[in-house]
Amino acid sequence: MNIQSVINREVFAPRDERILVAVEVKRRKRKKVPFLPTGGKGEYMTYICLSVTNKRPAQLLITKVKQFGGSAPFTRRSQWSVEQLRQVDGIDPNKDCPEFDLVFDNAFDQWVASSAAEKCIFIQIMYHACQTYWEGKERVPGGLGSPAGDQQKDQRASPGAPVSPGFQGGQRGGPGAQARRKSTVGPRPRQTEFVNCQSKLTGDACTVNLVIYRCKVFFNRVKKVMASKQSSPQAGGHRASPSGQRPPGGSMASVVKRASQALQERGERLGRAEDKTVDLMHKAQQFADTAHKVRRCAVKYQHHRCTLTHHTVGRKFDFSLCVWSSHARDV
Repeated sequence: MNIQSVINREVFAPRDERILVAVEVKRRKRKKVPFLPTGGKGEYMTYICLSVTNKRPAQLLITKVKQFGGSAPFTRRSQWSVEQLRQVDGIDPNKDCPEFDLVFDNAFDQWVASSAAEKCIFIQIMYHACQTYWEGKERVPGGLGSPAGDQQKDQRASPGAPVSPGFQGGQRGGPGAQARRKSTVGPRPRQTEFVNCQSKLTGDACTVNLVIYRCKVFFNRVKKVMASKQSSPQAGGHRASPSGQRPPGGSMASVVKRASQALQERGERLGRAEDKTVDLMHKAQQFADTAHKVRRCAVKYQHHRCTLTHHTVGRKFDFSLCVWSSHARDV
């Protein structure tokens, strides 16, 4: 279920209204109210909705709906009738842009839609809904300003009178009848003015353009969903499914990109391991050379000690012999 269906179910259906179109918007210029404290209710999303009442005569309404803090319920903030909507400004008549303005009798809002396609859909549906509404107002059966109402009024005024010569082929009577009709018919109501809007939004090929814009909106939403799915594993890491398989998501290009990145990381790890192995081999060789030198020094020291001991013992023996021989001569 899309966001428009949710808004229709929660906001408009309980009021016996039916939503025609909704567009997510943001203000181009934030309003500054100096006497109010800074800060609001946090992050919120704003939707401009066009709805029609189910009761007859139908009323065309423009409603501002907000959703605070990403919570489920939607809140209806402001509502205007189409009679209060004086002007719809499309900003640029030469290209698709997301900016548009709404001018009411007591308000003026400058909005930016989430995409140019959604803004075009909103203006296109609003234009044709306003045209249908004003045409229905002018063609009310028996109402003032309609041909049937004028004819019935003239017949009720003189049921047995002959038809005047001026009334031929559906035309009215003479100047007197026209004066009476002008006196009874009030001023024509002021209709909503659409300025700086592209001709394709108000032209004959509106149905084809509407289908094209709806396809653009659909592809933009799919693109956003795929981008969010691709960014969520990178932020929180890949989570395996209960069956041990990785969750599907992303296009073939993203899969190839992730695989090449994994291979690159594995190659870097193997390179670091190889460098560590070579370093350990050098250290082992140095240790072996040092141990060999220590062994040679130990053998050389042991041989020198034995030689020194042998010479010392020989000198003592010679000295004792000399002492013994000199003692023998004295005797």
